[in-house]
Amino acid sequence: MKNSKEFPFEKARRISKRELTAARKAIEEKTGAPRPPRGRPAKSEEDKYLATSIRLHPKVMTWARREARKRGVGYQTIINDALLEKAG
Repeated sequence: MKNSKEFPFEKARRISKRELTAARKAIEEKTGAPRPPRGRPAKSEEDKYLATSIRLHPKVMTWARREARKRGVGYQTIINDALLEKAG
């Protein structure tokens, strides 16, 4: 079987929750380590961002977007970094 298109999914059966739990437990026992948590790690209260809305001059937005393209990040990151630098 070269790729998933050749797999007969219509003949495959669903795995029950009990089987899934047993498999996960067996993997943890075999590796000796718990499964890593899924998803994005929680941020500390200090690192959480506050959602806000502000109006900026078009020149500021042009600068931020240009800088963002240069650095390969989002323009909001550029604005945030500039404000954090000024805030000390």
